[in-house]
Parts: sequence; structure tokens; C-alpha cells
Amino acid sequence: MEQELFESVDEYISDLFGYEDSVLKGTIKSMEAADIPAISVSANQGKFLQLLARLSNSKKILEIGTLGGYSTIWLGRALPPEGYLLTLELEQSHADVAHKNVVKAGLGNIVDIRVGKALELLPLIEAEEIGPFDMIFIDADKPPYAEYFEWALKLSRPGTLIVADNVIREGKVLDDDCTDERVIGVKRFNKALAENKQVSATIIQTVGSKEHDGMAIVVVNS
Repeated sequence: MEQELFESVDEYISDLFGYEDSVLKGTIKSMEAADIPAISVSANQGKFLQLLARLSNSKKILEIGTLGGYSTIWLGRALPPEGYLLTLELEQSHADVAHKNVVKAGLGNIVDIRVGKALELLPLIEAEEIGPFDMIFIDADKPPYAEYFEWALKLSRPGTLIVADNVIREGKVLDDDCTDERVIGVKRFNKALAENKQVSATIIQTVGSKEHDGMAIVVVNS
């Protein structure tokens, strides 16, 4: 019953503020057609990320985890015409779908999709001196979240906004006996985040069409 209520409220908010145009709706359909897991952020979460990007005056964004490009489009639309969004995707087939969706969104000139393991791509990005980034969004495989966070710090500057999705896992982070590697991964991340003096951070619980989870909101200290 509660989940039905959460979904209804989520739909109510989406109708008011998280409007999905034909491109965003087409992105979801293209993912379904390509059998890409339906694990993108919700429309409300996409709008939230877009607002965060605008609030932080982001001109350069790094996204770890592209999937079909849904969150990429929300973030890319927050950037100015001269902005740049670098997004990393493990699967070539997913990246191909994302590329088509990004182009349809008119963002092909500012979005750079790179394919491979993020932990192998991130050192190359550092070597290319593409950073620092104004905003970094982490939404990929959960076991190495703590390592992604360390790389995010290396590619940041004072004031950089770092956001990490799926860090509550329906409350399973409270279960010390949980053997799910995804839960273990985000618990490692949450602990590392809390202990790191380079940042100010908190976690916001999220409910809605994506059920019960949470987003970490992090600002790199000056």
C-alpha cells in the first residue's frame, strides 16, 4: 500500500515538474527495445540532478554509468552551449543506444561517451587533464563505489558537487549480515564518505517509482 502511495505521489510530482518530452520518453522505449535494464533514474530524479547541475553552475560534468543515456540527457540539458559532459559506460551495446538518444536530444556536440571499465578509464581521463569537473554523478556498478569516489576526488576542485545514487538499497545497509555485494559496496562508500575530511556530505532518502533508496550529496571543501 505504501509503495502504491509513493508511486502515485511520484507521478503527481512528475506531472507538475518532471515533464518528459518525446526524446526522454523515446530514450526509455529504446532501452526497453534493446533489453537494457530499467534502472535509470526516475523523471523526478532526473529533474533533481538537472537542478543540482544548474545550482552548481556546472559547465563540465562527469557521469560514471551511462546506460541508455536517460540521466545523461537530463544533465546535458543543464549545461551551457559550450559545456562538456563526459560519460562512461561499460557495455558497447548500451553506449550505442545512448549515443543515438543523445544525438536525438541535440546534445551530440557536448556529450562524450567512452566505453570500458570505469576504473580503467578514469586514470586515462586524469592523464588527459580533462578535469577538474564541476559536477560528478556516480550511478554504476555498486561494489567499487568507494573507488569511484576516490577518483571523483582526484578529478574535482574545491566546490565540485559529487552525487552518488542507490546508496541505501531499500534499507539493506542496516543489515550487518547482508552478503549482497552491491550493499557491501555502498556501505563501504558511505563509510568512506563519512570519514573523509575533504568533503561535506549527507544522504537523502528517496522513495517513489524507484522504491526506497538514497542519494549521497557531496561538496568538495575549499
